[in-house]
Parts: sequence; C-alpha cells; structure tokens
Amino acid sequence: MHDLLNVIVLGIIEGITEFLPISSTGHLLIAEHWLGERSDLFNVGIQAGAILAITLVYWQRIWQLLTQWRDPGTRDYLSKLIVAFLITCVLGYIAEKHGFKLPEKVTPIAIALIVGGLWMLGAEWYAARQPDRTKVTWTVAILVGVAQIVAGIFPGTSRSGATIFAAMIFGTSNRAAATEFSFLVSIPTMYAATGYLLLKGLHGGGAAHEDWRALAIGFAVSLVVAFAAVKWLLHYIRSHRYTPFAIYRIALGIALLVWLPARA
Repeated sequence: MHDLLNVIVLGIIEGITEFLPISSTGHLLIAEHWLGERSDLFNVGIQAGAILAITLVYWQRIWQLLTQWRDPGTRDYLSKLIVAFLITCVLGYIAEKHGFKLPEKVTPIAIALIVGGLWMLGAEWYAARQPDRTKVTWTVAILVGVAQIVAGIFPGTSRSGATIFAAMIFGTSNRAAATEFSFLVSIPTMYAATGYLLLKGLHGGGAAHEDWRALAIGFAVSLVVAFAAVKWLLHYIRSHRYTPFAIYRIALGIALLVWLPARA
C-alpha cells in the first residue's frame, strides 16, 4: 500500500509538472530522494501518460494541421514544427554520442530552477514591451528546437519553460501563441524520446524486473492529471502571466540550496 501511494504521488507530480514551466524531471528527481528511486522505464512510462494527455488536448489542432496542409499558412506552421523537431533530434543525437547525461544531484537542479525563474521573469518583462505578435518566425522555430535540448541536458530547466520563453523573447510575444507552438513541438519530440528510451530500457533487460502494475497506475494518474493541468494552464494564460511560476521556481531553488547544507 505504501509503495502504491508513492507511485500515485509520482504520477501526480509528473502530470502537474510536465507542461507547467517548473520542470518535471527536476521535481521527479527531488521527489525520488524521499520516495525512493524508480527505474528509467518507470519514469519513461509515466511520462508517456503526460504525452498522451497533451495529444488529447490538441487533437483538433493536430487534425487541422494534418488535413489542411495544402493551405499555405498551415503548411508554413507545420514546416516550422517539423524543423524545430528535427533540430532537437539532431542535437539530441549529438548530445547522446558525446555522453551527456542528466545529473541526478539536487544542487544543479536547484540552480537551474533559480536561473530558469529569472529567465522567465526577464522574458515576461521583455515580451510585455513588444507588439503583440502571434506569428511564429523561422528564428523562433529554430531556437525552440535548440531550447528543447538545453532543457533535456539540464534538469530543472523545464522544457516548456525554455521553449515558451525562447519564443516570447525572439518573436512570438503573444503568450498563448508561444505556448501553443511549444506544446505542439513537444508532442513528436516527446513521443520520439520516450519511444527511444523505452526501447533502450527493454533491450537492456529492464522489462524483466519492472513492476508493470505500478507503471500502469503511474501512467494512468499522469494522464489524467496532465490533461487537467494543461486545460487549466491554457485557460489561465489568457489573462495571466507566468510570473507566479517563476517566483515558485526561484523560491524552491533557494529552499533546496538552503536545505542541502543543513542535511550535510
């Protein structure tokens, strides 16, 4: 029962943090310091629940992009999504070949949370002083692709935070438009990354020792919570800034840095 509760808590954390700009990887690594470490296969599995959730939220937009690609505007937007995705794939492959690995220490996560929070505050301040631009430029598409890898290498950065605010600073100052592009790019990116890690875990023999019941529960919890979190966020940003998330990141990062020496 205790382990089941831990699984549910991890699923909730993944569901809430995957698309909110506060870093799911960072929160999961922190949580596992208290709840015990889980296998890579488990972490990939519950992430898949969040990916399915964002797909369900955007299924109408995805269908529009796939069926109306002959329209010049739709084709232009779809091309930019593809380019951002391909940039992430190429840079991810290079990072993998050079042995970049997510650090599992809390200190770099705390620092990334603080730096990311300051980045978000700066981006919000800058974007608020620009004309309201909803168009996604090629510069934005390229930098969003790069930002996804930055977030992948440094836990605590937040994939959604890095990409949304890269878009807002470099051309798509409209918060809702930047968020939509970020989330749509995340769908193929996260499916590809999750599929790769899943195959890697299965090939390495992880399936034989995996608690599939726990993974299934974590997946389901993550799916439901992520769906609710994204729907809430999309409604929230219509009339609110991301500032509270930035403040939360900074406060959590500082708390972790203070907590670490006390535990030493």
